Amino acid sequence: MDDPQATGTSIALTLVLLWLGFGGSHVLLSSRRLRPKLVASLGGVPFLGLYSAVAFAFFAPLVWLYFTHRHAGPLLWAPGVAGLGRLALYGGMGVAFVLVVSSLLQPGPAGVVAGPTTPRGVYRITRHPQNMGFALFGALHLIPNGFATDVAFFGGLVAFAILGSWHQDLRKRADGPPGFAAFADATPFFPFTGRDTLQGLRELSPLAVALGVGATWLVRHFHARWFGA
Repeated sequence: MDDPQATGTSIALTLVLLWLGFGGSHVLLSSRRLRPKLVASLGGVPFLGLYSAVAFAFFAPLVWLYFTHRHAGPLLWAPGVAGLGRLALYGGMGVAFVLVVSSLLQPGPAGVVAGPTTPRGVYRITRHPQNMGFALFGALHLIPNGFATDVAFFGGLVAFAILGSWHQDLRKRADGPPGFAAFADATPFFPFTGRDTLQGLRELSPLAVALGVGATWLVRHFHARWFGA
């Protein structure tokens, strides 16, 4: 018979490899050397299609493999979150959703649809609200989910979001858009670490906050039905 823990460990390693492929392909295709050549030879829209297809080729099996092997492999930790700790997790998830929704409603200068380079709102909190929202989402899920496959999946999400933001900073500082370097110097990388955080909180879109909190409640309410315990 197969050893369930050995099988879970193998699946966790496969998840790590898929994350490496997903992140590595992002870095390679968006690199300063390869991206201009591909855009020149393929065109802008076909390049975006190629970029998306490669990302999907890694991400789809990554998600499928995890959700068919949740809580598998060795148990690395089991803190038993309850009471105030659970409420704190829900609050953190609300922050993560608000960051992501804010990034969608207020495009920044590093987005596909570039926004202004003048820091305002969520960009006073972090210049990478979408990625940092994903990183916080992953980090919070790591706390109560300590099996090997959980750690590989959510830990990979945290690593991808942070390293992807770092790589984006390097690329945008070198290639633009104009004013990005000044924008980066005036905004914090990690959330809530900048001097203008309070002002950024006051400038947050009420709609983004409402949608983020609403999404948190919706996911929490249907979590067992959609994702299991």
